[in-house]
Amino acid sequence: MTADDNADLHQSSPEPSRLLPILNQPATRRTALKAAGAALGLAAFGKAVSPLWSIPENVSVDEFLQQHYKELSDTDKQKVFARLESETQQKLGVEITISDPPPIPGVRYGYAINLSKCNGNGACMEACNKENNHHRGVQQSYIRVLELPKGTMDMEAGNTTYDHTVPQDDKYYMPVQCQQCDNPPCVTVCPVEATWKEEDGIVVVDYNWCIGCRYCEAACPYHARRFNWEEPEIPSDEINPDQGYLSNRVRPQGTMEKCHFCLHRTREGRLPACLEACPTGARVFGDLNDPESNINWVLQNKRVFVLKEELGTQPSFFYFFDS
Repeated sequence: MTADDNADLHQSSPEPSRLLPILNQPATRRTALKAAGAALGLAAFGKAVSPLWSIPENVSVDEFLQQHYKELSDTDKQKVFARLESETQQKLGVEITISDPPPIPGVRYGYAINLSKCNGNGACMEACNKENNHHRGVQQSYIRVLELPKGTMDMEAGNTTYDHTVPQDDKYYMPVQCQQCDNPPCVTVCPVEATWKEEDGIVVVDYNWCIGCRYCEAACPYHARRFNWEEPEIPSDEINPDQGYLSNRVRPQGTMEKCHFCLHRTREGRLPACLEACPTGARVFGDLNDPESNINWVLQNKRVFVLKEELGTQPSFFYFFDS
């Protein structure tokens, strides 16, 4: 085939399909189905896409047809929240409340950890597990605490599975979670725009829009994203009933999740659960736009650093030592 043949073939090809939600196209599952149905006829369309678009057993029709979070009206959201609350009641026997607190205008959150105070006790991980309704089968948390030899900043030398008494004299401890980057590579690579950065700096995930491709997990240089391999199992008496739609509600199997600075708490004026649980006072959280905030005091008075600065991700998560 010659170059001219290729050009002719290219010119005669039909317009590329726009049935799937891809970057910069505000298509939804519902609009995609409507468009395809109009073109092919409903019966023919259903046969054509099966089994490619077969609905998983753990996904209801309403859930499958649900629009992207950003396209939901307030009325739509209330219907979705009511459905999720009802499903949790039926599946787990627990009455929960799902809220959707918006970013506070003018607020941009930041977090800092005093590595001189962190002693590796792991209370932050335990608090995260409980607050955020993590699957108990794997004792998951959005936080990893690295035990590192003193004198090195090489994260590859860190141990996250230590089970001895802490602190060890020749070690120091570095908790790592989502860095809420201003230039988040996890957002850039998502093919369906299921994750994005909010006005207050928090990177969130629409769990019902995520397709579980795990591109974001591969793109994150901090290993801060988690994939739900299994249907989450949580004892009924351990479920946190105070849930946020974009934060700690029980996530579906096959989707990605990550730290969200406990937005269901922080956007209501409370502190992240991990900070409240820290017995050493190593954690500092607050509004970067408030010159009187504790986080700004740290930035102005301590020699802070960010992880993997050379990558240009611009984290909103800082570390420092007392001396």
